[in-house]
Amino acid sequence: MAWALKLPLADEVIESGLVQDFDASLSGIGQELGAGAYSMSDVLALPIFKQEESSLPPDNENKILPFQYVLCAATSPAVKLHDETLTYLNQGQSYEIRMLDNRKLGELPEINGKLVKSIFRVVFHDRRLQYTEHQQLEGWRWNRPGDRILDIDIPMSVGIIDPRANPTQLNTVEFLWDPAKRTSVFIQVHCISTEFTMRKHGGEKGVPFRVQIDTFKENENGEYTEHLHSASCQIKVFKPKGADRKQKTDREKMEKRTPHEKEKYQPSYETTILTECSPWPEITYVNNSPSPGFNSSHSSFSLGEGNGSPNHQPEPPPPVTDVSLKLNNLLPTTTPQEAQQWLHRNRFSTFTRLFTNFSGADLLKLTRDDVIQICGPADGIRLFNALKGRMVRPRLTIYVCQESLHLREQQQQQQKREDGDSNGTFFVYHAIYLEELTAVELTEKIAQLFSISPRQISQIYKQGPTGIHVLISDEMIQNFQEEACFILDTMKAETSDSYHIILK
Repeated sequence: MAWALKLPLADEVIESGLVQDFDASLSGIGQELGAGAYSMSDVLALPIFKQEESSLPPDNENKILPFQYVLCAATSPAVKLHDETLTYLNQGQSYEIRMLDNRKLGELPEINGKLVKSIFRVVFHDRRLQYTEHQQLEGWRWNRPGDRILDIDIPMSVGIIDPRANPTQLNTVEFLWDPAKRTSVFIQVHCISTEFTMRKHGGEKGVPFRVQIDTFKENENGEYTEHLHSASCQIKVFKPKGADRKQKTDREKMEKRTPHEKEKYQPSYETTILTECSPWPEITYVNNSPSPGFNSSHSSFSLGEGNGSPNHQPEPPPPVTDVSLKLNNLLPTTTPQEAQQWLHRNRFSTFTRLFTNFSGADLLKLTRDDVIQICGPADGIRLFNALKGRMVRPRLTIYVCQESLHLREQQQQQQKREDGDSNGTFFVYHAIYLEELTAVELTEKIAQLFSISPRQISQIYKQGPTGIHVLISDEMIQNFQEEACFILDTMKAETSDSYHIILK
């Protein structure tokens, strides 16, 4: 009991001692650190602060942000504060992205008066899909043969030079531009967000994409490999008009919220500013391999991995060595390499990768439905007709024979009959194919048959009833019967060295 009564006394002594020591430690602080003696710079100069400062990211004001990219599409109002903006786009619609020179005076003087290269990509926002991007894009390619994910609307774009698209990179385009001049590029995204969802039962949320722009300057070798700036934004792509409906729905939902709830969300902005990001990790764009030029049609909208030089021309396909290929014929014996040459020469370069291992026999076995499913309706029908060697039928076919040859063969036939030779003779006619059904075209075809100049034919007549000569006109040719036969007689013109042609 005596020990228990002494414990509070001991605690009081210890506590009073601590209070005295603490008061003593505080005494004199105001005298030692007066207003004149206090300096924040001296405090920040301590080693501990220097170490922490070095680990912090640099201040935004000190960053070199040479360019700014503005997507002319409104942001969604249903995005919470401190979250990244989200922009809705319509599939296949052209959207403007303004390329702005944001350099301060004296920044990056080495690009003054020079071009820079920008590479546009549409990539997945979700990390899970980024890991399987190659498989996702290959699956989309087979479901949408001949289509691209990203295209440039060249007629609407301003200030872009040498736009390119690689057929093997459906989600990438590139071009050169001058930062000192106004530059606006119009892009089209042809995939929709729901095409990459796991379950497709209707009503599911589509996956978000990212539009990323990486800009490079020229190095000493003239290649655009030195990174300058990268920026991106988050988008979702809907079927035509779907983005407008989604924007309207989000706006109506926000209007129903209370003022307190609205404070938790961002306002909707008329344009989307792409925020700075790390450059895209792939390095295929610095490859110096040649790339095909850009075609206005998106199905063959081709951007490549080339060095992007304005004077850079695509490398032609390998020379044709096979005789059958020189005649534009695809035979069952054609090798896969020769089949690739045939595809290039017949303007099917977009599909060469799809048919990499196809021989002539493999291509010729494809049915019309197969080709349309692989290449799409337009190019599929064109490829099928080319594979089958189908030619366009002429509008009119007539057969002609020279009268002098006709008379000579008749005389020979009569002579043989008199000599008792019963073997008959036949008359040789030449086919003339007409497309325009005009007198001028007929004149040129007859001149080609006689190996003379069309100027040497003065007039063409058709022998009518009672032997009259009727001047050939366009309307008369349009009323010729299909596969009509004529004997050509020539008559020297009186006033010049030309001839009159008479069809009998």
